[in-house]
Formats: sequence, structure tokens, C-alpha cells
Amino acid sequence: MILADPEGSVLAPYVETGTMPQVGSWAVEGIGEDFVPPNADLALVSKAYTIPDAESFATARELLRVEGVLAGSSSGTLLAAALRHCRAQSSPKRVVSLVCDSGAKYLSKVFNPTYLAQEGWTHPHRHGTVRDVVVSRVSEGTAVVVRPQDNLRTVFARMRSADVSQIPVVDERGHVVGLVDESDVLAALLTERDHTDQVFARPVKDVMVTRLETISADAPIADLVPLFRKDYIAIVMDGDQFLGVATRLDLINYFRITP
Repeated sequence: MILADPEGSVLAPYVETGTMPQVGSWAVEGIGEDFVPPNADLALVSKAYTIPDAESFATARELLRVEGVLAGSSSGTLLAAALRHCRAQSSPKRVVSLVCDSGAKYLSKVFNPTYLAQEGWTHPHRHGTVRDVVVSRVSEGTAVVVRPQDNLRTVFARMRSADVSQIPVVDERGHVVGLVDESDVLAALLTERDHTDQVFARPVKDVMVTRLETISADAPIADLVPLFRKDYIAIVMDGDQFLGVATRLDLINYFRITP
């Protein structure tokens, strides 16, 4: 019997060393413990693998991509350990693992590119520049954007769905031409409070801000601070291409995931 355990749990280290390690944290759901449950007979376990969250999530996504099996992160942990065990063998063996649960419960985590980027798993290589702070990128299709001709009802729906307070306005060539935030929408509504439906039907280009504060993706991260102190949203450019936006929350998240 082979044990698959998320990194941060105490079970795999206890099996391998016989000592109880300090408990950590993990994003995989449904498995891992900070103690040895009394009904767990670890004497039956011959080998244990500690699997990091990033590997568990990536393996679950690979299972869907290659085999068409929609499974959760705990199944990804088991499969990752099974693959490690198989690669360590010198002769063919029959290996059985389990798919514990449907991945339908984990669409907002395992199969959500924004969540993966926020955890630093999509772009693991650090450059030490503003590029590292941008979570949702236009080139990868994960950035929330609107077109100049989209109406304010579309803006509101995307703000609410993505839980953001500002959205870049990008034209058909992929060039950022403006920025619309919740204060722009609110100002339009307050100006014409008796014609709410008409306000929501107005195009973004009528209310967006066109004076943008841009910053190079290759600029030092410290260059973001003066922009944030002025309450600006940083429009990050990769050469002449719009990469995405960087906010205070993105910068906080960068410090959270960067050692």
C-alpha cells in the first residue's frame, strides 16, 4: 500500500521518518491531516509520497486533458503519487489508484486559471519585475476586459462575476484604449437617476477614462508603489502590447507567494 499525502500534512513524513513533523498548510481538499487518526493503520503502508499542491492540481488537469476524466485535487494527489511510484519501478507491476470525487466541485480552484495564477503555479519563474505581479494576462485569455462598444450593463456583469472594481477597455487590435471603474459607472447613474436603463445601455467609450498610467512589464516592482499611492491602476505594457493590469491586491498577493 502506497500513501499519497499533500505537502504540509504529517502522515507521509511520519511514515518515512517515524517522527511527527510540524504541520503545514495545503490547498488540496479532503485529504491530509495534522495528526494520525486512530483508525489509520500505517503499518500497512510500505511507501509514502509527499505531493505539492501545484503537482496535485496539474495532475488533475492532465487527467482531464488526456483521459477525459473530471476529478478533484485529491484524485490528482493520488495519481501523482501513483505515477511517481510507477517511475521508480524496475519491472512491470499492476498499480491501482482511485478517483475519489468528481472535479465538478472544484471548478473555481483546480480548473480556474485565475486561481492558479494567484497561487503562482501558472508563472512559477520569477523575474523580479512588474511582469510577476500581473495575474490575469490578455495574451493568455484570462484578463477581464471590455470593448469600447460594449454597454455598461456588460461592464457591471463582468465586474460582479470577476469580483473586480475596474476593467481595461481594449479595442479589436488588442490595444488598451481606456479604463472603466465602478466610480465611472456610478457617476453616470447618479447623473441620470431617472433613466437607469438608458444609462446601462450606454457604450463604455462614453464614460471610460482615457488618461492611462502605463508601466513596463520589465520595470522594477518598486516602481508600482508611486502609482498606487496616487490611487492609480497600473496598465502594464510588454513592449507595445498590453499585458494586463496590476493592482494593490495583486502586489500583496505577489509578496504572499514569493519566498
